[in-house]
Amino acid sequence: MKIQHIRNATLRIQYAGKQFLIDPFLGDQASYPPFPNSARQDRQNPLEELPVPVQQLLEGIDAVIITHLHLDHYDEAAKQLLPKQLPVFCQNEEDAQVLRSDGFTEVTILAEDTNFERIRLIKTQGQHGRGDILKMTGLVCGVVFQHENEQTLYVAGDTVWYEGVQQAIEDHQPGIIILNAGDNQFNEGGSLVMGKEDVKKTHEAAPQATLIAVHMEAVNHWALSREELNNFAAEQGFSAKLYVPFDGEAFNF
Repeated sequence: MKIQHIRNATLRIQYAGKQFLIDPFLGDQASYPPFPNSARQDRQNPLEELPVPVQQLLEGIDAVIITHLHLDHYDEAAKQLLPKQLPVFCQNEEDAQVLRSDGFTEVTILAEDTNFERIRLIKTQGQHGRGDILKMTGLVCGVVFQHENEQTLYVAGDTVWYEGVQQAIEDHQPGIIILNAGDNQFNEGGSLVMGKEDVKKTHEAAPQATLIAVHMEAVNHWALSREELNNFAAEQGFSAKLYVPFDGEAFNF
C-alpha cells in the first residue's frame, strides 16, 4: 500500500495493485473565492498549489472515489480534467446524478459490500459537524478498503468524532486511518471536521492503528495547523502513531 497526500482531502492511494484518486480538488492556487463567514477572507482557495502536475497525478488512475460534492472535494477543475470513462464511486443517487450529468459514464454508488477488482469498498457514515450546522453541510461518507493482501484502510472523510466513526473502527478494525483533521469551521456552528481532541479520541478507539491527518492548511477556513496537531500529539503521547504529511508526501505500508 502506498498513500500519497496531495492537498486538502485529495489522496492518491495504491491499494492491492490498483490506483485510487480520492476527493479530487484540482484547481490552481487561488482559483476560487474564500469560503464566506470564516477566517482568512483575504485568501483565495486553494491556499496552496498542487505539489505535482495534474497530468502526473492522474496518470495510471484506475478509479476515483468522491465522498461528497463540496467544492474542496470535487471542483470544476476535476470535472474538466478527469477522464470521463474512469470508474467513479460516490455516496448516493443524488451525487451520482450530478456526476453523470457532468459526463462520467461509469458511476457506482458505494454500498456496504462494493467490489472493485477484488478490492472490497465499504461505505461508512460521517457527520460533517454537530448540531444545526448539519442542515447546511449535508450528507457525507467515508470508505473502508479491504483486501486479503493488504491492511484494512479506513478513509473517514469529512466527519467529526462521533459514534459512527467509533462503530466503523469496531466493525472493521483498520490498521490505517486517514482523518480530515483541519478543524475547519465557520464563524458560527463549531467544527466541521476533526480537531485535535477528535484525533485523540480516534487514537484511543484504535490505539494500534496508524493515523494520517490530512485536510489541513489548504482552504481558508482551517483552524488547526500541522504544527499544533503534531505538538498536541507529542504532549498526549501518541505522536508515534500519527503522521501529519505535507502536500505531496507519501508513505508505504
